[in-house]
Amino acid sequence: MSHPLSRRDFLKISGGAAAGAGAAIAGVAATNAEAAPSDTGRSTLPYKPKMLGKAKTLPVNTAQAFNYPDASSPCAMIKMGAAVPGGVGPERDIVAYSTLCSHMGCPVAYDQQKRIFNCPCHFSTFDAEMAGQMVCGQATENLPQIVLQYNAKDDTVTAVAVNGLIYGRQSNIL
Repeated sequence: MSHPLSRRDFLKISGGAAAGAGAAIAGVAATNAEAAPSDTGRSTLPYKPKMLGKAKTLPVNTAQAFNYPDASSPCAMIKMGAAVPGGVGPERDIVAYSTLCSHMGCPVAYDQQKRIFNCPCHFSTFDAEMAGQMVCGQATENLPQIVLQYNAKDDTVTAVAVNGLIYGRQSNIL
């Protein structure tokens, strides 16, 4: 003859089983963590450099689209025409940003007249001349800025890192 299981007994049994399973998983995770090196405390990601073009051939105040640090990360590079914070090149006027809004990941568009990026989803705006600073709207973070390097010997501009977290990611490298 079977006895009905009370709700209290069921919770005791299932809670104990869940705790035991959690302890077992934690033990396996600790063993695996000891066996493999971890990047948990790493402060910089291993970005691969990507050559974007020649500084002298870039048109002034026109966004040039590219993807960085991977194919799922749309970006824009702009030669502003005057030195700007974070700018590279002979005039220190070339900057690049992720074109995914930091609010909800909508694609932003560059407005040549105002020299800002506009988000059509929630109307956030970002200043291209001030390191992608959020000007107004729903966003609370600046646009992630792509770190560029300029090589004067061959006039090349290369993407080498990202300042800020690209929307929807736990790290910038997929």
